[in-house]
Amino acid sequence: MEWIESLFTIHSAVQTIVLLSLIVSTGLALGKMHVKGISLGVAFVFFIGIVAGSLHFSADEQMLHFAETLGLSLFVYALGLHVGPNFIGMMRNEGVSLNMWGLGVIALGTVMALALCLVLPISIPDMVGILCGATTNTPALGAAQQALATAHLSSSGAALGCAVTYPLGVVGVIVAMILLRKFIVRPDDLSPNKSDDDDQTFVGQFVVVNPAISCKTIAEISQKTHRHFIISRIWRGDNVIVPLASTEMQIGDNVLVVTNRDEVPAMDILFGKRVEKDWNRDHIDWNSIDSSMESRVIVMTRTKLNGKTLGSLRVRQTYGVNVSRVMRGDIKLLAVDS
Repeated sequence: MEWIESLFTIHSAVQTIVLLSLIVSTGLALGKMHVKGISLGVAFVFFIGIVAGSLHFSADEQMLHFAETLGLSLFVYALGLHVGPNFIGMMRNEGVSLNMWGLGVIALGTVMALALCLVLPISIPDMVGILCGATTNTPALGAAQQALATAHLSSSGAALGCAVTYPLGVVGVIVAMILLRKFIVRPDDLSPNKSDDDDQTFVGQFVVVNPAISCKTIAEISQKTHRHFIISRIWRGDNVIVPLASTEMQIGDNVLVVTNRDEVPAMDILFGKRVEKDWNRDHIDWNSIDSSMESRVIVMTRTKLNGKTLGSLRVRQTYGVNVSRVMRGDIKLLAVDS
């Protein structure tokens, strides 16, 4: 039992990794809990870290500094991958006005924080941490700590201020939204807004029993029906086929089709029979369905591809790859060629 105790008492690289892993895993597990539809999600990790600090858990200082720098870098990088591809397109629409409102809120918060430093016995480094925690802005805390270190000032107060106010920043927003929903916002304002551009995709399995499409290629079927759909794979007996435009359909084929939700009745008529199996639930391991096929999510980072259609890239003809959906932020679009 001594080696287990040493993991929590003796500072080492292993002790730091074990301690941080326990904090992260416990926070992620508790973050999945829902109370009346409300969940703290990833923010629960921060709460568990505060609890660990209050229980006087400690780790190697150099390892903590490395974990802090690496974690912040990975966070900013992952955030850039998620937001970056849509940033330019967003700026063309409402992005400019929304960003101006955001900058205004940041400027107002900064002015208020500086004003409070004049009337309260709180130093500017501590107030910077309080501001970062109140706005739940961890990257801002990292930038502030770097700036304080450059100015040869201690950043421990900033980290402590952020740790104290971060829970209130998370819970306060939730409480404010509940109060707004209960007393101010009208029920009509809470109804979801649908846009013509918000194409909701549907994945379904169909059996080809329609003789009209037998021995017809997928390209011919698509041209005659004028319906938008993508066939991602075909099960023909014991074989799994990656369909191309020249692939001919046969009676009895099981096909996995991606289409828009409003096109589902048309798919029932086109192929003839839908298999009652839910392919739209979360966390489907697509790679475990067929060992001979591989499914991947590719993040587009090449700027040369901006504005090009999928048809012009010719990925199906060149590489034998079918692109079924395009995920743009929280919107899933059907990957049509045009």
